[in-house]
Amino acid sequence: MDKKPRVFTMSFGSVYPLYVQKAEKKGRTKEEVDEIITWLTGYSGERLAHVIDAKIDFETFFAQAPRMNPNVGLITGVVCGVRVEDVADPLMQKIRYLDKLIDELARGKKMTSILRR
Repeated sequence: MDKKPRVFTMSFGSVYPLYVQKAEKKGRTKEEVDEIITWLTGYSGERLAHVIDAKIDFETFFAQAPRMNPNVGLITGVVCGVRVEDVADPLMQKIRYLDKLIDELARGKKMTSILRR
């Protein structure tokens, strides 16, 4: 059996502060990071805080996501040297979608274009 990529078993709560830090370093806010996560997964407010505190892994985080945004197919481009639209594993693709959106935030893109409006 193939070993799962390490990121699948990492806790979402351990990576979340890194997303916030990346955004804040570029003058963006934790609220904007939360808005992106809410848009992508349907998690928000108390439920998002619970997921972070409960140290739920990425696999569970996405498996239990209230609702993946129907516009995720509009997220395209390269993150970590990989085209997000070409990622074969569905879970890895969701993780890359989130990475890509946080990257766009850190690069100064407007929230309307990050959230594919």
